[in-house]
Amino acid sequence: MTEETPGFDEHDEPADVSDGAASKKAADAADSAEPSTSEGPAGRAGDASAQNVGLTAELDQVRTALAERTADLQRLQAEYQNYRRRVERDRIAVKEVAVANLLSELLPVLDDIGRAREHGELLGGFKSVAESLETVAAKMGLQQFGKEGEPFDPTIHEALMHSYAPDVTETTCVAILQPGYRIGERTIRPARVAVAEPQPGAQSVKDGVDGPEQPEDSAGDGADTADGTGEGGKDAKSKDSGGPDEG
Repeated sequence: MTEETPGFDEHDEPADVSDGAASKKAADAADSAEPSTSEGPAGRAGDASAQNVGLTAELDQVRTALAERTADLQRLQAEYQNYRRRVERDRIAVKEVAVANLLSELLPVLDDIGRAREHGELLGGFKSVAESLETVAAKMGLQQFGKEGEPFDPTIHEALMHSYAPDVTETTCVAILQPGYRIGERTIRPARVAVAEPQPGAQSVKDGVDGPEQPEDSAGDGADTADGTGEGGKDAKSKDSGGPDEG
């Protein structure tokens, strides 16, 4: 006859084993879930930081490229402005040269007109044509220079005749043989003139006339002696003619 242990139930043991296994599985699941829950926000923060660093680097690269392109644009703009100024300057220079060459060919005609005016031959239709030509030349910038009495300047005057004059104090243009012409500051033909200089001895003569008077020579006694009118002369005369003492 088999004895049964009180309080032992065959059906209860498997139930206890199953409960323990279920509890272990729940604990393991909780342990496995806890690290994932705790590491989630930190991982997302790291990813965001790495993404910000990458964006900052890209922004720096874009800013550097923009600065380089801006410098290139400014350099090109400065070169273009310099090119425009150089072209404008060259254009003006070429125009001045062309006008100067044209007017240089017309100078003999203008000289003939001036001589005709001096001789009173500028009359009728010829006078009208001559005045129109002179007006056009003046509009193109042609200027005549050279007057009698002005100081001689070798940069704008060409001396063809030379003389001396007492009434000048420096080298002076006394006659304009052929007028000079210029365009702006550029001389296309110097004025051909006759010049006069002060006489070489005029200044020294003037100084001698206006200078201080020389002191008189104190030779009065000698003159009196030579003439026999002074005291010495009287003594000599008395000795020559003989006086009462000798008689």
